[in-house]
Amino acid sequence: MTVDYTATGYTPSGDTLTSLHRNMWAMGDYALMAEQVMAPIGPILVGASGIRAGDRVLDVAAGSGNISIPAAMTGATVVSSDLTPELLQRSQLRAIEHKVPLQWHEADAQALPFADDEFDAVLSGIGVMFAPDHQRAADELIRVCRPGGTVALASWTPEGFFGRMLTAIRPYRSTQTPGVPPAALWGRDDYVANLFGGKAEIIEARRCMLVVDRFADAHEAHDYFKAHYGPTIDAYRTISGNRALVAALDAELLELAQRHMHHGLMGWQYLLLTARRI
Repeated sequence: MTVDYTATGYTPSGDTLTSLHRNMWAMGDYALMAEQVMAPIGPILVGASGIRAGDRVLDVAAGSGNISIPAAMTGATVVSSDLTPELLQRSQLRAIEHKVPLQWHEADAQALPFADDEFDAVLSGIGVMFAPDHQRAADELIRVCRPGGTVALASWTPEGFFGRMLTAIRPYRSTQTPGVPPAALWGRDDYVANLFGGKAEIIEARRCMLVVDRFADAHEAHDYFKAHYGPTIDAYRTISGNRALVAALDAELLELAQRHMHHGLMGWQYLLLTARRI
């Protein structure tokens, strides 16, 4: 099998915020977390997208390949793009393990280095929602998708465990700047429809639940996020010199995990959305 690794080092904006986000996702081990806990979302999103052998597919903010790999297993030609080189390198190793061909590009979701109308389908699973400029990112998803093509997204909802966790850590994250909207707004289909602005028609939007059985209790779940999840690590580093703030955030996140854990299982709600480019 030939693995085409074409990470370009492309950094279109070159601004401080882009660099901060790239560094944040390199903190901890997001690839491990995505593979151990979030991987089931990949085949579900790929199935909803309806992609087939021979389709040209772009996975935006692809991380370590949770969407790209099952997409490639359909026989589609898949380009996996992400802002963080470390995650693309992990994706390369996983593609070899799964014996699927992929192409890789280091790319900012807000300024994709691809031509207009280049792809039959553009996918993003728990990825593009974290781009700081939601409108620019949405415009790019649509721009690179051909007319009649599919845009398919999976995004944490504001009301679910993950959306509420992101809200809790948001005030403490060094990468947050005034005016940057909450990532979990992508978990509202009306919000995404407004971002698309009539350039893509939403075909289906349904709320799904990722059932997580990895943690024995809320404390273990909380410790896992503190060790592996970049935004949580970022928040705790920002307040590390203030014991009162650390204790308060610990208590808030533990209570949140306890509220969403029942008989050793957690449910993480996400929006599964498919749209057709007009």
